[in-house]
Amino acid sequence: MNVLLKSATVVDSKSEFHNKTVDILIEKGVISKISKRISNPKNYKELKLDNLHVSVGWFDSSVSFGEPGYEERETIANGLKTAALSGFTAVALNPNTYPVIDSNADISFLLAKSAKHSVDVCPVGALTKHSDGASLAELYDMHQAGAVAFMDYQKPVSNPNLLKIALQYSCSFDGLICSFPQESSISGNGVMNEHITSTKLGLKGNPAMAEELQVARDLF
Repeated sequence: MNVLLKSATVVDSKSEFHNKTVDILIEKGVISKISKRISNPKNYKELKLDNLHVSVGWFDSSVSFGEPGYEERETIANGLKTAALSGFTAVALNPNTYPVIDSNADISFLLAKSAKHSVDVCPVGALTKHSDGASLAELYDMHQAGAVAFMDYQKPVSNPNLLKIALQYSCSFDGLICSFPQESSISGNGVMNEHITSTKLGLKGNPAMAEELQVARDLF
């Protein structure tokens, strides 16, 4: 890909061109020159758009594709293509598939399926087997296979002792545990934050206490 970006504002605090409007020459997919003005003797495609900004690649810390199990919703290939077109160069992939991503084989599958794509996949493994909150999944094995973190997608760990064991165990390999901040016995089936607006709309609300208590329990 050979492209000349004209009058682009750079957004990169580590760059000498941060917040400056410059021309950017891209040759064979790699930035080869950045300057106030760049000529185009090779007649490359030029892009000059109003309010054009250029930044380093973005990272999405929570994406849910459908593969495996829900390919009709979205495949890994389609999801990564959309991510690339949206400016994301890496995504953390949630384990809410069928089957749930709870083994090293599952992690290896995701990495193999995405290996040739320009967007990096950072798999998140399930914290408990089948994400049912009963017993820990293969945390160490998944970590060795490439999992970057562990959680039961949008499910709080109701058993505090199980979460304690997960935190203690993950310390041995510097694993990252993600906790979903919701005390289900308080939140119930709320569909929005509890507020005067939820009352006016006639919708069941989630009390702030449901989140606060869960966070306090998990931290202290």
